[in-house]
Amino acid sequence: MTTLTYRGKSYVQNKEAAEKQFVELTYRRNVYSNRIEDASSSNEKAELNYRGVNYTK
Repeated sequence: MTTLTYRGKSYVQNKEAAEKQFVELTYRRNVYSNRIEDASSSNEKAELNYRGVNYTK
């Protein structure tokens, strides 16, 4: 078991750590660049909504 410390007090973790398989991420420059170009060339205005207030960009 793993011992955790929070604000000077030690705690014992009740459950075992989950075994997770790692995911390998890949970076594809051309895909990223094409998406940036598509977003910047679009003449559509973005409509945003935050806490019930609408914004246009």
